[in-house]
Amino acid sequence: MAVNNPYAKYKTNSINTATPEELTLMLYNGALKFCNQAMAALEDKDYIKANQLIQRVQDIIREFQITLKPEYEISQQLDALYDYIYRRLVSANIRKDISMLTEATDLIRNMRDTWKEAMKLAKQDL
Repeated sequence: MAVNNPYAKYKTNSINTATPEELTLMLYNGALKFCNQAMAALEDKDYIKANQLIQRVQDIIREFQITLKPEYEISQQLDALYDYIYRRLVSANIRKDISMLTEATDLIRNMRDTWKEAMKLAKQDL
């Protein structure tokens, strides 16, 4: 029996109607949410949950990497940064190290904030 959850419908609708720029922002926000939840799980020594959450962040970072367009010079720089973040996430997960996860989270937050600013500037140019 399917449950009619208005929040789930709203979320699905907002994803289906979002622009590519908004979807990217949603992914950054999701990555940050999962990072914060993973940090809490590590603090609680819930390593299974932390592993699952960190892997979700890793999936988002890999998605960013595979959608880069190599014809743009900045793509190489972004790829290197995403690769670094990914490796920090893997290390944090293996070592159960909150400081490594915090570093990755800070980098993702900076990228998200830069993305938001770029979206604002692009709207001003219209």
